[in-house]
Amino acid sequence: MAGMAAALAAAAITTAGSVVVAPAAVTTTTIKGAKAPGPKRYDEVFVTKVGPKRADRTLVLVPGTIGGAGDFSLVARDIVDRVRNLRVWVVDRRSQALEDTTVFDRALRGEASADDAFDYYLRWIVDPSIQPHYQPLDDDEFGFVREWGLEVSIRDLRHVVKAAGKRGRKVILGGHSLGASTALAYSAWDFRGRPGYREIDGVVLIDGGLLGSFDGSTRREAEQDLAELEQGSPFTDLLGLGLPWTAGVFVEAGALYAKLDPAGPSVVQQFPLLPAEFDPGTPVTNRALLGYALDADTSPPELALIHVRAGRLASSGDPRDWEDGEVTPVGRLADTFAQEPVNGVEWYYPRRLNIDVDGADKLRRNRVTKFLGLRTWHARKVNVPLYAFQTSLTGGGVLEGARRFVRRSAVRKRDATLVDGSTTTSHLDPLTAAPQTNDFLDTVVPFLKDAVR
Repeated sequence: MAGMAAALAAAAITTAGSVVVAPAAVTTTTIKGAKAPGPKRYDEVFVTKVGPKRADRTLVLVPGTIGGAGDFSLVARDIVDRVRNLRVWVVDRRSQALEDTTVFDRALRGEASADDAFDYYLRWIVDPSIQPHYQPLDDDEFGFVREWGLEVSIRDLRHVVKAAGKRGRKVILGGHSLGASTALAYSAWDFRGRPGYREIDGVVLIDGGLLGSFDGSTRREAEQDLAELEQGSPFTDLLGLGLPWTAGVFVEAGALYAKLDPAGPSVVQQFPLLPAEFDPGTPVTNRALLGYALDADTSPPELALIHVRAGRLASSGDPRDWEDGEVTPVGRLADTFAQEPVNGVEWYYPRRLNIDVDGADKLRRNRVTKFLGLRTWHARKVNVPLYAFQTSLTGGGVLEGARRFVRRSAVRKRDATLVDGSTTTSHLDPLTAAPQTNDFLDTVVPFLKDAVR
Protein backbone atom coordinates (compact mmCIF):
# COMPACT_ATOMS: atom_id res chain seq x y z
CA MET A 1 0.00 0.00 0.00
CA ALA A 2 1.08 3.40 -0.53
CA GLY A 3 0.99 7.96 1.53
CA MET A 4 2.29 10.87 0.06
CA ALA A 5 3.15 13.38 2.75
CA ALA A 6 6.88 13.31 2.01
CA ALA A 7 6.31 13.59 -1.71
CA LEU A 8 3.96 16.53 -1.32
CA ALA A 9 6.47 18.34 0.84
CA ALA A 10 9.25 17.68 -1.65
CA ALA A 11 7.02 18.75 -4.51
CA ALA A 12 6.56 22.23 -3.02
CA ILE A 13 9.44 23.16 -5.32
CA THR A 14 9.04 21.75 -8.85
CA THR A 15 11.38 21.59 -11.79
CA ALA A 16 9.16 24.11 -13.53
CA GLY A 17 10.63 26.76 -11.27
CA SER A 18 7.44 27.49 -9.42
CA VAL A 19 7.51 29.43 -6.19
CA VAL A 20 7.85 27.72 -2.86
CA VAL A 21 4.51 27.17 -1.11
CA ALA A 22 3.69 25.55 2.18
CA PRO A 23 2.52 21.98 1.56
CA ALA A 24 -1.09 21.21 2.35
CA ALA A 25 -1.76 19.06 5.40
CA VAL A 26 -1.75 15.40 4.36
CA THR A 27 -2.80 12.24 6.20
CA THR A 28 -3.50 8.70 5.04
CA THR A 29 -6.11 6.55 6.77
CA THR A 30 -7.83 3.20 6.35
CA ILE A 31 -11.61 3.05 6.01
CA LYS A 32 -13.65 -0.10 6.38
CA GLY A 33 -14.92 -1.29 3.02
CA ALA A 34 -17.68 -3.56 1.84
CA LYS A 35 -17.85 -7.30 2.38
CA ALA A 36 -16.49 -8.95 -0.74
CA PRO A 37 -14.97 -12.25 -1.93
CA GLY A 38 -11.63 -13.02 -0.32
CA PRO A 39 -10.18 -12.75 3.19
CA LYS A 40 -11.80 -10.16 5.46
CA ARG A 41 -8.50 -8.34 5.86
CA TYR A 42 -8.97 -6.98 2.33
CA ASP A 43 -12.35 -5.42 3.14
CA GLU A 44 -10.88 -1.95 3.46
CA VAL A 45 -9.84 1.00 1.33
CA PHE A 46 -7.21 3.65 1.85
CA VAL A 47 -7.86 7.38 1.76
CA THR A 48 -5.25 10.12 1.51
CA LYS A 49 -6.64 13.40 2.83
CA VAL A 50 -5.23 16.70 1.56
CA GLY A 51 -6.20 20.09 2.90
CA PRO A 52 -7.95 21.57 5.96
CA LYS A 53 -9.47 18.99 8.26
CA ARG A 54 -12.47 21.16 9.14
CA ALA A 55 -13.40 22.12 5.56
CA ASP A 56 -17.12 21.71 4.92
CA ARG A 57 -16.68 20.48 1.34
CA THR A 58 -14.83 17.36 0.23
CA LEU A 59 -13.71 16.45 -3.27
CA VAL A 60 -13.40 12.64 -3.36
CA LEU A 61 -11.25 11.42 -6.26
CA VAL A 62 -10.87 7.90 -7.70
CA PRO A 63 -7.83 6.85 -9.79
CA GLY A 64 -8.08 5.29 -13.23
CA THR A 65 -6.97 2.00 -14.76
CA ILE A 66 -3.85 0.72 -12.94
CA GLY A 67 -3.73 4.09 -11.17
CA GLY A 68 -3.11 4.82 -7.50
CA ALA A 69 -3.85 7.70 -5.17
CA GLY A 70 -0.35 9.04 -5.80
CA ASP A 71 -1.50 10.14 -9.26
CA PHE A 72 -3.37 13.01 -7.59
CA SER A 73 -0.67 14.02 -5.12
CA LEU A 74 0.41 17.20 -6.94
CA VAL A 75 -2.89 18.39 -8.36
CA ALA A 76 -4.71 17.77 -5.06
CA ARG A 77 -2.38 20.20 -3.35
CA ASP A 78 -2.78 22.68 -6.22
CA ILE A 79 -6.57 22.50 -5.86
CA VAL A 80 -6.72 23.06 -2.10
CA ASP A 81 -4.26 25.95 -2.48
CA ARG A 82 -6.80 27.67 -4.73
CA VAL A 83 -10.18 26.71 -3.29
CA ARG A 84 -10.88 27.79 0.27
CA ASN A 85 -12.79 25.57 2.64
CA LEU A 86 -12.24 22.49 0.46
CA ARG A 87 -10.40 19.28 1.24
CA VAL A 88 -9.49 16.52 -1.22
CA TRP A 89 -9.77 12.84 -0.35
CA VAL A 90 -8.07 10.44 -2.75
CA VAL A 91 -9.07 6.79 -2.75
CA ASP A 92 -6.79 3.78 -3.16
CA ARG A 93 -8.76 0.67 -4.10
CA ARG A 94 -8.55 -2.41 -1.90
CA SER A 95 -6.16 -4.06 -4.37
CA GLN A 96 -3.40 -1.67 -3.31
CA ALA A 97 -3.05 -3.84 -0.20
CA LEU A 98 -1.56 -6.57 -2.40
CA GLU A 99 1.70 -4.66 -2.96
CA ASP A 100 5.03 -5.06 -1.18
CA THR A 101 6.53 -1.57 -1.35
CA THR A 102 8.95 -1.94 1.56
CA VAL A 103 12.22 -1.45 -0.34
CA PHE A 104 10.90 1.47 -2.38
CA ASP A 105 9.85 3.04 0.92
CA ARG A 106 13.32 2.50 2.39
CA ALA A 107 14.98 4.01 -0.67
CA LEU A 108 12.85 7.14 -0.45
CA ARG A 109 13.79 7.49 3.23
CA GLY A 110 17.49 7.19 2.37
CA GLU A 111 17.84 3.79 4.06
CA ALA A 112 18.50 1.97 0.75
CA SER A 113 19.72 2.99 -2.69
CA ALA A 114 17.82 3.07 -5.96
CA ASP A 115 20.03 0.16 -7.06
CA ASP A 116 18.92 -1.81 -4.00
CA ALA A 117 15.29 -1.27 -4.94
CA PHE A 118 15.92 -2.17 -8.59
CA ASP A 119 17.72 -5.37 -7.57
CA TYR A 120 14.93 -6.35 -5.17
CA TYR A 121 12.04 -5.75 -7.56
CA LEU A 122 13.40 -6.41 -11.05
CA ARG A 123 17.05 -7.43 -11.49
CA TRP A 124 16.54 -10.69 -9.59
CA ILE A 125 14.48 -11.95 -12.52
CA VAL A 126 17.66 -12.22 -14.63
CA ASP A 127 20.10 -12.72 -11.74
CA PRO A 128 18.94 -15.50 -9.38
CA SER A 129 21.86 -14.80 -7.04
CA ILE A 130 20.07 -11.71 -5.73
CA GLN A 131 18.63 -12.61 -2.33
CA PRO A 132 16.27 -11.73 -0.82
CA HIS A 133 14.05 -10.49 -3.61
CA TYR A 134 10.47 -9.56 -4.33
CA GLN A 135 7.97 -12.45 -4.22
CA PRO A 136 5.20 -11.95 -6.81
CA LEU A 137 1.68 -13.05 -5.96
CA ASP A 138 0.52 -16.47 -7.07
CA ASP A 139 -2.56 -16.08 -9.30
CA ASP A 140 -3.99 -19.34 -8.00
CA GLU A 141 -4.08 -17.99 -4.45
CA PHE A 142 -5.86 -14.78 -5.48
CA GLY A 143 -8.61 -16.09 -7.71
CA PHE A 144 -11.15 -14.17 -5.60
CA VAL A 145 -9.86 -10.95 -7.21
CA ARG A 146 -11.79 -12.02 -10.32
CA GLU A 147 -14.86 -10.83 -8.37
CA TRP A 148 -13.44 -7.40 -7.52
CA GLY A 149 -15.33 -5.48 -10.17
CA LEU A 150 -17.38 -2.30 -10.33
CA GLU A 151 -19.97 -3.47 -7.80
CA VAL A 152 -17.28 -4.07 -5.15
CA SER A 153 -15.51 -0.83 -6.03
CA ILE A 154 -18.70 1.24 -5.73
CA ARG A 155 -19.74 -0.35 -2.45
CA ASP A 156 -16.24 0.37 -1.10
CA LEU A 157 -16.48 3.93 -2.40
CA ARG A 158 -19.78 4.46 -0.64
CA HIS A 159 -18.06 4.01 2.72
CA VAL A 160 -15.69 6.85 1.75
CA VAL A 161 -18.51 9.11 0.50
CA LYS A 162 -20.45 8.62 3.73
CA ALA A 163 -17.38 9.39 5.85
CA ALA A 164 -16.67 12.51 3.77
CA GLY A 165 -20.27 13.70 4.15
CA LYS A 166 -20.49 13.44 7.93
CA ARG A 167 -21.85 16.46 9.81
CA GLY A 168 -23.61 17.72 6.70
CA ARG A 169 -20.48 18.30 4.62
CA LYS A 170 -20.98 18.53 0.88
CA VAL A 171 -19.31 15.85 -1.24
CA ILE A 172 -18.18 16.26 -4.84
CA LEU A 173 -17.31 12.89 -6.36
CA GLY A 174 -14.86 12.60 -9.23
CA GLY A 175 -12.05 10.67 -10.75
CA HIS A 176 -9.60 10.30 -13.58
CA SER A 177 -10.20 8.02 -16.58
CA LEU A 178 -11.89 4.84 -15.30
CA GLY A 179 -12.17 6.61 -11.94
CA ALA A 180 -14.38 9.20 -13.65
CA SER A 181 -16.47 6.38 -15.10
CA THR A 182 -16.80 4.96 -11.59
CA ALA A 183 -17.95 8.33 -10.23
CA LEU A 184 -20.61 8.69 -12.91
CA ALA A 185 -21.79 5.12 -12.36
CA TYR A 186 -22.03 5.88 -8.61
CA SER A 187 -24.36 8.80 -9.30
CA ALA A 188 -26.77 6.45 -11.10
CA TRP A 189 -26.28 3.43 -8.82
CA ASP A 190 -29.13 1.88 -6.89
CA PHE A 191 -28.21 1.19 -3.25
CA ARG A 192 -31.24 -0.91 -2.28
CA GLY A 193 -33.63 1.76 -3.47
CA ARG A 194 -31.52 4.82 -2.65
CA PRO A 195 -29.92 6.49 -5.72
CA GLY A 196 -26.24 7.37 -5.47
CA TYR A 197 -26.71 10.95 -6.66
CA ARG A 198 -28.61 11.76 -3.45
CA GLU A 199 -25.39 11.26 -1.50
CA ILE A 200 -23.24 13.67 -3.53
CA ASP A 201 -23.36 17.33 -4.52
CA GLY A 202 -21.42 17.31 -7.79
CA VAL A 203 -19.46 15.15 -10.23
CA VAL A 204 -15.98 15.83 -11.66
CA LEU A 205 -14.97 13.79 -14.71
CA ILE A 206 -11.28 14.04 -15.60
CA ASP A 207 -10.89 12.50 -19.07
CA GLY A 208 -13.36 9.71 -18.43
CA GLY A 209 -17.01 8.86 -18.14
CA LEU A 210 -19.66 6.63 -19.72
CA LEU A 211 -22.22 6.77 -22.55
CA GLY A 212 -19.57 6.30 -25.22
CA SER A 213 -16.69 8.03 -23.47
CA PHE A 214 -14.81 4.72 -23.78
CA ASP A 215 -15.73 1.36 -25.28
CA GLY A 216 -18.94 -0.26 -24.18
CA SER A 217 -19.75 -3.95 -24.52
CA THR A 218 -22.56 -6.24 -25.62
CA ARG A 219 -23.85 -9.22 -23.62
CA ARG A 220 -21.88 -11.57 -25.86
CA GLU A 221 -18.68 -9.58 -25.41
CA ALA A 222 -19.16 -9.50 -21.65
CA GLU A 223 -19.69 -13.26 -21.59
CA GLN A 224 -16.52 -13.80 -23.61
CA ASP A 225 -14.53 -11.42 -21.40
CA LEU A 226 -15.62 -13.21 -18.24
CA ALA A 227 -14.84 -16.60 -19.75
CA GLU A 228 -11.33 -15.44 -20.60
CA LEU A 229 -10.95 -13.97 -17.11
CA GLU A 230 -11.85 -17.30 -15.53
CA GLN A 231 -9.11 -19.03 -17.52
CA GLY A 232 -6.41 -16.38 -17.03
CA SER A 233 -4.82 -14.12 -14.46
CA PRO A 234 -7.16 -11.99 -12.33
CA PHE A 235 -4.75 -9.08 -12.85
CA THR A 236 -4.20 -6.71 -15.79
CA ASP A 237 -0.89 -7.22 -17.62
CA LEU A 238 -0.34 -3.80 -19.18
CA LEU A 239 3.11 -4.55 -20.64
CA GLY A 240 2.23 -8.03 -21.87
CA LEU A 241 5.20 -9.66 -20.16
CA GLY A 242 3.17 -12.25 -18.29
CA LEU A 243 4.20 -10.40 -15.12
CA PRO A 244 1.29 -8.06 -14.26
CA TRP A 245 3.08 -6.29 -11.39
CA THR A 246 6.01 -5.16 -13.56
CA ALA A 247 4.17 -2.19 -15.08
CA GLY A 248 3.90 -0.52 -11.69
CA VAL A 249 7.42 -1.53 -10.66
CA PHE A 250 9.04 -0.30 -13.90
CA VAL A 251 7.38 3.11 -13.58
CA GLU A 252 8.24 3.49 -9.91
CA ALA A 253 11.83 2.30 -10.36
CA GLY A 254 12.39 4.65 -13.30
CA ALA A 255 10.87 7.54 -11.36
CA LEU A 256 13.00 6.73 -8.32
CA TYR A 257 16.22 6.96 -10.36
CA ALA A 258 14.95 10.18 -11.99
CA LYS A 259 14.24 11.63 -8.56
CA LEU A 260 17.45 10.58 -6.77
CA ASP A 261 19.95 10.82 -9.67
CA PRO A 262 18.22 12.68 -12.52
CA ALA A 263 21.31 13.45 -14.62
CA GLY A 264 23.04 10.09 -14.11
CA PRO A 265 23.23 7.47 -16.88
CA SER A 266 20.00 5.50 -17.02
CA VAL A 267 20.18 2.20 -15.16
CA VAL A 268 16.78 0.94 -16.28
CA GLN A 269 17.77 1.39 -19.94
CA GLN A 270 20.39 -1.34 -19.57
CA PHE A 271 17.92 -3.88 -18.14
CA PRO A 272 17.33 -6.72 -20.64
CA LEU A 273 13.60 -6.99 -19.83
CA LEU A 274 12.89 -3.33 -20.59
CA PRO A 275 10.41 -3.45 -23.50
CA ALA A 276 12.18 -2.30 -26.66
CA GLU A 277 9.65 0.44 -27.34
CA PHE A 278 10.84 2.28 -24.22
CA ASP A 279 14.51 2.33 -25.29
CA PRO A 280 15.53 5.54 -27.11
CA GLY A 281 18.36 3.64 -28.84
CA THR A 282 21.05 5.96 -27.52
CA PRO A 283 22.38 6.34 -23.96
CA VAL A 284 20.20 8.72 -21.93
CA THR A 285 19.95 10.02 -18.38
CA ASN A 286 17.57 8.66 -15.77
CA ARG A 287 15.14 11.55 -16.17
CA ALA A 288 15.37 11.31 -19.98
CA LEU A 289 14.30 7.67 -19.95
CA LEU A 290 11.31 8.51 -17.75
CA GLY A 291 10.31 11.34 -20.06
CA TYR A 292 10.83 9.23 -23.18
CA ALA A 293 8.73 6.38 -21.77
CA LEU A 294 5.73 8.57 -20.92
CA ASP A 295 5.81 11.42 -23.46
CA ALA A 296 3.06 11.24 -26.07
CA ASP A 297 5.55 11.72 -28.93
CA THR A 298 7.75 8.75 -28.02
CA SER A 299 5.71 6.38 -25.82
CA PRO A 300 3.88 3.55 -27.68
CA PRO A 301 0.45 4.64 -28.97
CA GLU A 302 -1.21 1.63 -27.36
CA LEU A 303 -0.10 2.95 -23.95
CA ALA A 304 -1.92 6.27 -24.29
CA LEU A 305 -3.29 5.79 -20.77
CA ILE A 306 0.12 6.82 -19.39
CA HIS A 307 0.90 9.64 -21.83
CA VAL A 308 1.88 13.21 -20.96
CA ARG A 309 3.32 16.14 -22.91
CA ALA A 310 6.65 16.57 -21.20
CA GLY A 311 9.18 17.85 -23.74
CA ARG A 312 11.86 16.05 -25.74
CA LEU A 313 15.24 14.38 -25.70
CA ALA A 314 18.14 16.81 -25.91
CA SER A 315 19.70 16.91 -29.37
CA SER A 316 23.19 16.16 -28.04
CA GLY A 317 25.07 14.95 -24.97
CA ASP A 318 26.39 11.66 -23.68
CA PRO A 319 24.19 10.49 -22.13
CA ARG A 320 21.46 12.60 -23.67
CA ASP A 321 19.34 14.51 -21.18
CA TRP A 322 15.71 15.64 -21.23
CA GLU A 323 14.46 19.13 -22.14
CA ASP A 324 11.21 20.25 -20.56
CA GLY A 325 9.05 22.45 -22.72
CA GLU A 326 5.44 21.34 -22.65
CA VAL A 327 2.86 21.16 -19.88
CA THR A 328 4.34 18.48 -17.58
CA PRO A 329 7.96 18.91 -16.40
CA VAL A 330 9.66 15.55 -16.06
CA GLY A 331 10.50 16.37 -12.43
CA ARG A 332 6.79 16.33 -11.63
CA LEU A 333 6.54 12.88 -13.20
CA ALA A 334 9.33 11.70 -10.90
CA ASP A 335 7.57 13.23 -7.88
CA THR A 336 4.26 11.60 -8.89
CA PHE A 337 5.52 8.07 -9.41
CA ALA A 338 8.40 7.90 -6.91
CA GLN A 339 6.51 8.11 -3.65
CA GLU A 340 5.54 5.80 -0.83
CA PRO A 341 3.64 4.58 1.02
CA VAL A 342 0.99 6.00 -1.37
CA ASN A 343 2.14 5.35 -4.93
CA GLY A 344 0.83 6.20 -8.37
CA VAL A 345 0.40 2.78 -10.00
CA GLU A 346 -1.72 -0.18 -8.96
CA TRP A 347 0.54 -3.22 -9.36
CA TYR A 348 -2.27 -5.78 -9.14
CA TYR A 349 -5.16 -4.15 -10.93
CA PRO A 350 -8.30 -6.35 -11.21
CA ARG A 351 -9.26 -7.16 -14.81
CA ARG A 352 -12.90 -7.50 -13.77
CA LEU A 353 -13.17 -3.78 -13.09
CA ASN A 354 -12.73 -2.80 -16.75
CA ILE A 355 -15.11 -5.54 -17.90
CA ASP A 356 -17.80 -4.12 -15.63
CA VAL A 357 -17.21 -0.49 -16.55
CA ASP A 358 -17.58 -1.37 -20.24
CA GLY A 359 -20.81 -3.20 -19.35
CA ALA A 360 -22.17 -0.19 -17.46
CA ASP A 361 -21.63 2.18 -20.39
CA LYS A 362 -25.31 2.63 -21.33
CA LEU A 363 -26.31 3.57 -17.75
CA ARG A 364 -29.57 1.66 -17.92
CA ARG A 365 -31.02 -1.76 -17.26
CA ASN A 366 -30.15 -4.06 -20.15
CA ARG A 367 -28.92 -7.58 -20.87
CA VAL A 368 -25.30 -6.63 -20.06
CA THR A 369 -25.97 -5.03 -16.68
CA LYS A 370 -28.26 -7.90 -15.70
CA PHE A 371 -25.56 -10.44 -16.60
CA LEU A 372 -22.82 -8.55 -14.74
CA GLY A 373 -24.95 -7.59 -11.74
CA LEU A 374 -24.66 -3.83 -12.21
CA ARG A 375 -27.24 -1.46 -10.69
CA THR A 376 -26.90 1.71 -12.81
CA TRP A 377 -30.63 2.49 -12.87
CA HIS A 378 -31.06 6.14 -11.90
CA ALA A 379 -29.24 8.16 -14.57
CA ARG A 380 -32.36 10.07 -15.64
CA LYS A 381 -32.85 11.54 -12.16
CA VAL A 382 -29.26 12.67 -11.51
CA ASN A 383 -29.49 16.42 -10.88
CA VAL A 384 -26.10 17.52 -9.48
CA PRO A 385 -23.63 19.92 -11.14
CA LEU A 386 -21.22 18.21 -13.53
CA TYR A 387 -17.72 19.07 -14.74
CA ALA A 388 -15.94 17.18 -17.54
CA PHE A 389 -12.43 17.69 -18.93
CA GLN A 390 -11.29 16.02 -22.14
CA THR A 391 -7.71 15.37 -23.36
CA SER A 392 -6.54 13.95 -26.67
CA LEU A 393 -7.14 10.33 -25.59
CA THR A 394 -10.64 9.55 -26.86
CA GLY A 395 -10.98 11.69 -29.98
CA GLY A 396 -13.87 13.64 -28.49
CA GLY A 397 -15.53 10.70 -26.74
CA VAL A 398 -15.34 12.13 -23.22
CA LEU A 399 -17.23 15.34 -23.98
CA GLU A 400 -19.71 13.61 -26.23
CA GLY A 401 -20.42 11.15 -23.41
CA ALA A 402 -20.83 14.06 -20.97
CA ARG A 403 -23.25 15.80 -23.34
CA ARG A 404 -25.29 12.62 -23.68
CA PHE A 405 -25.42 12.37 -19.91
CA VAL A 406 -26.65 15.96 -19.53
CA ARG A 407 -29.37 15.33 -22.14
CA ARG A 408 -30.48 12.09 -20.50
CA SER A 409 -30.24 13.19 -16.86
CA ALA A 410 -31.79 16.01 -14.85
CA VAL A 411 -28.54 18.01 -14.84
CA ARG A 412 -29.29 21.57 -15.96
CA LYS A 413 -27.20 22.82 -18.88
CA ARG A 414 -26.15 25.84 -16.86
CA ASP A 415 -24.76 23.47 -14.21
CA ALA A 416 -22.59 21.57 -16.70
CA THR A 417 -19.01 22.72 -17.31
CA LEU A 418 -17.48 20.91 -20.31
CA VAL A 419 -13.85 21.67 -21.18
CA ASP A 420 -12.01 20.54 -24.31
CA GLY A 421 -8.27 20.23 -23.63
CA SER A 422 -7.65 17.80 -26.49
CA THR A 423 -5.23 20.07 -28.34
CA THR A 424 -3.08 20.91 -25.33
CA THR A 425 -3.05 17.86 -23.05
CA SER A 426 -2.57 14.10 -23.04
CA HIS A 427 -4.25 11.67 -20.66
CA LEU A 428 -2.13 12.16 -17.50
CA ASP A 429 -1.41 15.87 -17.96
CA PRO A 430 -4.40 17.11 -15.90
CA LEU A 431 -2.81 15.38 -12.90
CA THR A 432 0.87 16.15 -13.52
CA ALA A 433 1.07 19.47 -15.37
CA ALA A 434 2.74 22.43 -13.71
CA PRO A 435 0.11 24.73 -12.14
CA GLN A 436 0.84 27.55 -14.58
CA THR A 437 0.26 25.28 -17.61
CA ASN A 438 -2.61 23.13 -16.32
CA ASP A 439 -5.83 23.83 -18.21
CA PHE A 440 -7.69 21.37 -16.01
CA LEU A 441 -6.70 23.23 -12.85
CA ASP A 442 -7.66 26.58 -14.37
CA THR A 443 -11.16 25.37 -15.18
CA VAL A 444 -12.02 23.01 -12.34
CA VAL A 445 -11.24 25.62 -9.67
CA PRO A 446 -14.09 27.96 -10.70
CA PHE A 447 -16.42 24.95 -10.88
CA LEU A 448 -15.49 23.85 -7.37
CA LYS A 449 -15.91 27.37 -6.05
CA ASP A 450 -19.29 27.99 -7.64
CA ALA A 451 -21.11 24.78 -8.47
CA VAL A 452 -21.88 23.67 -4.91
CA ARG A 453 -21.77 27.04 -3.15
